[in-house]
Amino acid sequence: MGYGPAQIPLKTRREIEIMREVGRHVAEILLEVRKRVRPGIATAELNRIAEEEIKRRGVQSSFKGYGPHGLPKYPAVICISVNEEIVHGIPGPRVLKEGDIVGFDFGVHQNGMHGDSAVTVGVGEICEEASRLLTTTRDALYLAIEKARVGNRLSDIGHVVQSKAEGSGYSVVRDFVGHGIGHKLHEPPQIPNYGDPGKGPRLRAGMALAIEPMVNAGVAGVEVLKDGWTAVTEDRKLSAHFEHTILITDEGPEILTKVEGSH
Repeated sequence: MGYGPAQIPLKTRREIEIMREVGRHVAEILLEVRKRVRPGIATAELNRIAEEEIKRRGVQSSFKGYGPHGLPKYPAVICISVNEEIVHGIPGPRVLKEGDIVGFDFGVHQNGMHGDSAVTVGVGEICEEASRLLTTTRDALYLAIEKARVGNRLSDIGHVVQSKAEGSGYSVVRDFVGHGIGHKLHEPPQIPNYGDPGKGPRLRAGMALAIEPMVNAGVAGVEVLKDGWTAVTEDRKLSAHFEHTILITDEGPEILTKVEGSH
């Protein structure tokens, strides 16, 4: 799985305090965006709502202007991915309709520390199959979070995601992975959503991880569209994405991007 030798940063008490505050902003803004989801709303309007909340709170977007590895700079503050779009969808004129599912991936930073979270929701009434995909992916996230405990191995996280997804008849995306988070949006380690248990570094208190299952209703294959960002399922079947930033503590995993009413 290629975890590599990179050292996983441990957060100081002060850094943890900042990340808790940043995570609260992420969770509350995502919740505000989710409240506006309805048939007939354009994804660009949802991005505008998130951008206004960022400005009102005095935090900064982790996504807008981001462009590693020669990619074009990401043009929005929130990734909005609809139906067959897995991740990194760019908000625009696309209008949500009844029965769609829509994923939001969102992050902000403040005082040098980042927070990152994602959720997929239904637009109006959705079909039973779409609902089951969302439930399975969210359950996989929480099973993975439970594995983020002192003394476990890093691969235990991905193994439980794969087991839950494939055991439910779905596939896990292998082209994109979870990651460490803190001073940078993406820090070591990479956290695949698949693999054998008991591999990789042992987890320690003070590690901050962004755990993010991406689960496809069909095959695992991915295609990136011409915009350089939007990743869609190879077979154009539905995909769901859930994510939380978590802190590993001696008492267990602490979810930093969760508030009352959030996923």
